[in-house]
Amino acid sequence: MDFKPQASTTLKKKISLPIVGGILGVSALIGLVNSSVLMTDAGYTYVHQNNVTGELDVFNEPGIHFRMPFLSKITKYDQVITVSYGNTTGEDFYQRLPPIQVRFADTYIGNIPVTFRFKLSLDPESVKKMHREFRNNSNLIDALLVKNARNVTVITATQYTGEEFFQGGLNQFKSKLGDQLRDGIYMTERRQVEVEQIDLAPVGVNQSNSNQLQRTQQLVWKTVPVLDAQGNPERQNNPLQQYGIAVTQVTIGDPKPEDQLNKLLMDKKRLVADRIRAIQEQETSKAQAETEQLRKEIQRTREVQDAQRNKELAIIAQQKEVEVARQIAEREIVEVEKKKRLAEVDKEKELAIAQANLEIQKANALSAEYEAKAILAKGRAEAEILKAKYDAYGANRDVYLAELNRDVSTALYQNLKNYQVQMPNNYFGGSEGGKLTTNLDVITGFGALGILEQSQKMAESNPKK
Repeated sequence: MDFKPQASTTLKKKISLPIVGGILGVSALIGLVNSSVLMTDAGYTYVHQNNVTGELDVFNEPGIHFRMPFLSKITKYDQVITVSYGNTTGEDFYQRLPPIQVRFADTYIGNIPVTFRFKLSLDPESVKKMHREFRNNSNLIDALLVKNARNVTVITATQYTGEEFFQGGLNQFKSKLGDQLRDGIYMTERRQVEVEQIDLAPVGVNQSNSNQLQRTQQLVWKTVPVLDAQGNPERQNNPLQQYGIAVTQVTIGDPKPEDQLNKLLMDKKRLVADRIRAIQEQETSKAQAETEQLRKEIQRTREVQDAQRNKELAIIAQQKEVEVARQIAEREIVEVEKKKRLAEVDKEKELAIAQANLEIQKANALSAEYEAKAILAKGRAEAEILKAKYDAYGANRDVYLAELNRDVSTALYQNLKNYQVQMPNNYFGGSEGGKLTTNLDVITGFGALGILEQSQKMAESNPKK
């Protein structure tokens, strides 16, 4: 009865020992593989330290890398680190610190909430140098980034007065803060300088520009940069530069002044508001007075314009009458000038006709003169010819007379060949040698001649009798 349970227990022990050994072996293998492989993520820089050789390897990109198992150390750094002072909302910052308390050049104190964003270098040598000095990410943030950011912010604030900072100098302060973080803090000295302020002009009864801004000068002690020969500020060594750490962003929140400075600013704001109110009341009174004066001026101008208009209407009526009379006179003058011009045109026309006739007569006279000259020349030529002819006849007179007689005889023969001479049938004569000396003799002769002609016609008509 007692032998069987002991045998079962011994069998279970024999079976469980190999299983436990296998599990331990698998676990050891998994641990060995896990210690031999490094898986890197984006946004982080890994420093692998080989404790056997003492070498450092830097991995910046995501991937799988091999390392010495159990004899190496991995340190992870954030490639982008955000340090915030006085900001408890938004993204999960690595540092949530109170606002930076600064003291301005005029000894006023203020709290400035500011956020800095840093980017680590991707250069392996710079990362190795940073790792040797700070050893891990938390030491880097606390010992370098936080303290350096606070130091630069405090030093930059000494370059401004409290009023200057809270009255429009915040943007310039942010620009100088980022510049000194990136390139190094300015070498400074404390010196009394003139600060230019812009304020409203004093309120006055007779002041026309009391609502305008004016510039004033005030002497204050400030920390000012020391400039080199080229006019550039001299700088201290930048502790971030040796590690290749860059400042990518500086963001400033709502700064808070101390109570005394806040009271000064509120009093000044109230004084400015009171001044503006006084100026507005003064401007309102002045505007009302100017409005009343303008209303009276408009009324006076309207009355003057009405009187001027009536005067102009009377002048226009007189000018109209004068203009009508002038136009009538001008019309009459035009009529006279028209008649005069027509007469002149007629005279000019007659003169033109006379001149044309004169020219025609001159042309005719010239033509007649040339015609007479031509006739005269022709007559002279013919006379010369005739003279030459007669001279020739005179030289041969006998021959010429013979030819002339011959021609006369020939002409007479041809003309008298059939010629008959008939004697008159009746003759009437007067008392004095047969002349008809009186009208009675002529009438009687014609009457007798008529009777004879009738008798002859009757005799010819009756030949038988």
